[in-house]
Amino acid sequence: MTVVQGSWSFNSGKRGFKDFFDPKKLLKFLRQFLKKDGPMSLAEYLDDRLVVFLDVQTQVEAIEALIEALEGAHKLKGKEPFHKAILDREKIVSTGIGLGVAIPHAKLEGYDDFFIVIGIQGGRGIEWYSLDGSQVHLIFMIGGPDNKQTEYLNILSKLTLAIKDVERRKALLKATSARQVIDLFKAC
Repeated sequence: MTVVQGSWSFNSGKRGFKDFFDPKKLLKFLRQFLKKDGPMSLAEYLDDRLVVFLDVQTQVEAIEALIEALEGAHKLKGKEPFHKAILDREKIVSTGIGLGVAIPHAKLEGYDDFFIVIGIQGGRGIEWYSLDGSQVHLIFMIGGPDNKQTEYLNILSKLTLAIKDVERRKALLKATSARQVIDLFKAC
């Protein structure tokens, strides 16, 4: 009998199936893999410190203001690498997705968790070279680890669905506090 056969033997008395298959461990692994233990709502990625009411003129100013908020909330491991990654991504194609919304994003090595900072531009919109040509009033900047693609796609999917809601976009533009903004994403 080989070592492999011996270690998987069910009636050898040495090791049984339960030594290699623990249902609780498997369930925990599957929940983590499928992100059932992770944040289930976009609101869980948000923070009062990461809602910024903007009054800026340009895309560059908006990006800088949101990055300052991230740095102030201690979400960044390095301001400059994150800033560069955001700008590099913008050079590929505009993250202005239309409907007055932009979703700049960067995934970097060394991060454990995702975060979202929201910028709400009052008054005049910002030129973002959006796909539909519209000025941007709502900015959702996403950052996080480069090795959690499934979680990232889940966040992006939920965010995209949430902002398609016309009433939610209107409510975001009328919000006067970070708590009001975050509450609009609790069901997402």
